[in-house]
Amino acid sequence: KDSLCQMEPPANPGDSPVELELTVENVESALYQLYFDADMEHKNVAQKWLTQAQASTQAWQFCWALLGPDKLPEVQFFGASTLHTKISRHWSDLPTDQHESLRMQLLSHILHFSSGPKMVLTRLCVALASLALNLIPQAWSQPVADMVRAFQPQKPDSKDGSEVTQDPQAHCLTLLELLTVLPEEFQSSRLTQARRAQLREALIGEWSVVCPMLRQLLQSQDSSNQVKEKVLRCLSSWVGLDVPLGESQELVQDCFTALSNPELFDSAVETIVNAISQPDCQRYTDALVNLLPLVLGLHDQLKTAAQDGDMETSHGICRIAVAMGETHSRVLLEQVEHWQEYLALVNMILFCTGIPGHYPVSETTSSLTLTFWYTLQDDILSFEEDKQAVYLQVYRPVYFQLVDVLLHKSHYPSQDEYTAWTTDDKEQFRIYRVDISDTLMYVYEMLGAELLSNLYDRLGRQLMDPQQSAVWQDTEALLFGFQSIAETIDVNYSDVIPGLIGLIPRINISNVMLADTVMYTIGSLAEWLADHPVMLSGILPMVLQGLVKAELSVSSVSTLKRICRECRHDLGPYAQDILTVSQDVLVKEVHKSSQCMWLMQALGFLLSALPMDEILARLHSLITPHVQRLDALAQQEPDPTNKQSIIHILGMLSSLFTTLDINRQVEGLEGAPNPRPTPSQTTHNPVVVVLQQVFTLIQTILSKWLDDSDIVEAVCGIFDKSVRTLLHDFGPMVAQLSEMLGQIYSAFPQASALDLARQMVHIFAGEEQHISNIQCLTEQLTSATLAIFQQGPRDHPDIAESFMHFHAQILKRKPDLYLSDQMDVKALFYCGNQHSMFSEFIVSLGFCLFFCIMLLFLTEHFSEVLLSLNRHCPGLLSQWLKETLQTPGFPSNQVSPEQKHTFTQQLLREQTNKRRVKEIVKEFSLLCRGLQGSGYSDY
Repeated sequence: KDSLCQMEPPANPGDSPVELELTVENVESALYQLYFDADMEHKNVAQKWLTQAQASTQAWQFCWALLGPDKLPEVQFFGASTLHTKISRHWSDLPTDQHESLRMQLLSHILHFSSGPKMVLTRLCVALASLALNLIPQAWSQPVADMVRAFQPQKPDSKDGSEVTQDPQAHCLTLLELLTVLPEEFQSSRLTQARRAQLREALIGEWSVVCPMLRQLLQSQDSSNQVKEKVLRCLSSWVGLDVPLGESQELVQDCFTALSNPELFDSAVETIVNAISQPDCQRYTDALVNLLPLVLGLHDQLKTAAQDGDMETSHGICRIAVAMGETHSRVLLEQVEHWQEYLALVNMILFCTGIPGHYPVSETTSSLTLTFWYTLQDDILSFEEDKQAVYLQVYRPVYFQLVDVLLHKSHYPSQDEYTAWTTDDKEQFRIYRVDISDTLMYVYEMLGAELLSNLYDRLGRQLMDPQQSAVWQDTEALLFGFQSIAETIDVNYSDVIPGLIGLIPRINISNVMLADTVMYTIGSLAEWLADHPVMLSGILPMVLQGLVKAELSVSSVSTLKRICRECRHDLGPYAQDILTVSQDVLVKEVHKSSQCMWLMQALGFLLSALPMDEILARLHSLITPHVQRLDALAQQEPDPTNKQSIIHILGMLSSLFTTLDINRQVEGLEGAPNPRPTPSQTTHNPVVVVLQQVFTLIQTILSKWLDDSDIVEAVCGIFDKSVRTLLHDFGPMVAQLSEMLGQIYSAFPQASALDLARQMVHIFAGEEQHISNIQCLTEQLTSATLAIFQQGPRDHPDIAESFMHFHAQILKRKPDLYLSDQMDVKALFYCGNQHSMFSEFIVSLGFCLFFCIMLLFLTEHFSEVLLSLNRHCPGLLSQWLKETLQTPGFPSNQVSPEQKHTFTQQLLREQTNKRRVKEIVKEFSLLCRGLQGSGYSDY
């Protein structure tokens, strides 16, 4: 073959490859280049050229030459693919009088390729299917019948006595391939809704020809496994068209016989599941009822597979049972005369839920069933009350069995076995237990308080009866069930919770997985404990016992945090023990950084509810070791290890101050005879006292780490959390923090400082005693930011965004800050204009910003701002002009509505002429001041 050496890659990537004549030889050369040339650029050029070749008119001709028997399979495949492309995308190019000859040519080639190559045969079949979809029903009324006839065995030629060489099985497989791809091509074709409906109806009409033939082939002793597998795939393809189950039920029943053949098992499962999962099947109740005994007949095969550890077989049968039960639960429930058969199916699915083995290591079937139990419960509870009562009588016992099964399936394996599992297996098992937990929570809706009583009785027998030899997994599973329900259901009125709280201290938590669940169970009952504080004395020691173990870090810390949050007003007697253990594990670094933050939040809740005279002393005791460590680190030269330690300690302080809110706790003391005074009435808030004491230390840290954004962010985080929590009680810190913020930002601008300043503006900009500090801080931050923006705001996107939000907050809380002589509003707007987020910036500042401009009496200095607004946001400018100027007397009593209208129209017309905008603004500004002699004086 001639190479495509003349088809060099284009000089520029956007150029087209060199034009070549569309001949068979050139197409073949391009294909050789595509498949066999090692140079990727050559391959890409060939690919592009071949795509263009397929779209050409000549492709209708050269595709046949590519299908010649002497061609490589890759070349033949391209020819077949080209045919499909032409028929599916360029059908209108072909004259009507050539449709019949094209059909006959395609059939002839399909017959020729029936013995292979398979990839070529499949593409030719898809091409014929596409052709059929173009001709049905007007030009080709019975395509299936014609295809069947075309593939019937031919008699010997009577003229010369020779026989046509044929392979009956190959022809049968080819016909089945054709019939399989026909519905698939229909599903994937782009069709109008009307045409799709017309074709669907026509194809379903052909099912009466397809169905008997498939039955005959599936039942025949002469059919090979290969043929039968093709029959199953063909049926799967046709059921996607919603062919009537009433007409197909015998064929679907035949599929069940294939389940006993290991080679056909997977295909038979897929076909049966597809057939009975079609929503349209619900119209054929009799057919479903007739299929039900066949599904139930698989139970013995299922049990054998489960005993033998045959996961594939049990998985497949379970899929069939769930498809029948889940898709048609309501229909089958309503067949009252068949209630025993459906109950048997439900029990079969229950067997699948409890199939032996540990998910996902030795079984993967049980998870398939969980959604079925939701569906069945929803359907039962959707019936009217009298019917529902009957169904509940039958199915409540099943759901109690389900709870037992789910708890058993949630069992951990032995410690040694679990240790040998892969990380992925452990993660899948964790997710599986979450799914079980969700199912148990849902089942509670049906079983109610009786479920909790059942769990409690079983746990009591395990823990109280010395004759019981329960393994730790049994106890863990029952607690897991309790926790699953208590986590989302209000159990405060359950009469078994006091008994459960009494049983928990009897549990030996030497096993880590059991101890974890004990912790989480206690945490799920935190709200109940808040209403029954007398029970805390038996529970808290267990939590503190777990707190000292690194392996229980997440569960113990999160549980203590929940208890401290919910029960804080009743923890006074236990405060010393909690603080002592917590301080010990923090100093010894038992927990990872994130759990240390949670623990500090827990202690913040605890301290908040203590008497005022105790808080500061205990707070000092708690943080002193960490402050001392921070002080030591601050004296050292910066290095990566020190950095992480500093950030960790600052983070702990931030977490503590997030929840240490004594004012909020006053709300929890409503009705108390002498509510304690707030700090603003007596002394400073304890958090403020601590912050003032460590302020110099923080300044020292900043002096060494000022250019490190992580350290600065951590420092700002302490004050940010404190401001958010304390609100106005943070007032005593405003002056010195404002001064420090201004200094560090001027020296090294960082976004976190702007974010903190925004919080201070939000809280304190409206307070007279703080306005001067806020004003000075605003001017410093703005000046420093404008200085770096002169070098290009795009170099500092984080600062730019925080700066926009900072000024948006100013405009909301205190827009008259812009009246300061120190505030360069014109430069502020100019930088906003240069910023890539200008439009978003303007929208976020919005009407308030524009109102401020107008308030400043529209001097000509603001003409550039108005021009930028009109250029970038003309719609918003028009809206804001209308909203501001329609206000009577605004911006001056000297201008009439007509004059305002003229000003608006003139301004909106100018998007490029800076000089003209200046003139318009100047004229209107003079008019607002009552100075006549302008063009407005005509009004």
